[in-house]
Amino acid sequence: MSDPKLSKEEKQILKDFEAGEFKSILTQKRKKMLQAAAEETFKKDKRINIRISSRDLASLQRRALEEGTPYQTLVSSVLHKYVSGGLHDIMANKALNTDAKKHRTG
Repeated sequence: MSDPKLSKEEKQILKDFEAGEFKSILTQKRKKMLQAAAEETFKKDKRINIRISSRDLASLQRRALEEGTPYQTLVSSVLHKYVSGGLHDIMANKALNTDAKKHRTG
């Protein structure tokens, strides 16, 4: 494995880190809050059943294998990202933009 190319600033940060000059400012209260948020995010308390094509399932399983995660976890993660706004439907956005342009020019 080759050494990454670091800027001067990055080299200084790495040097300071390795010298133990960085100290955590995470308080117990903040740590508990973050742990609770993480647990809530990953709590799986509902079950759903969906029907998808065998081709899509095979693609999901292949992607999950590449990611090193179970495919159901991958599906759950994708759904979570979508509903929380971290994943956007590009085609839907294109359609909305096209409709908006038609209304402005029409």
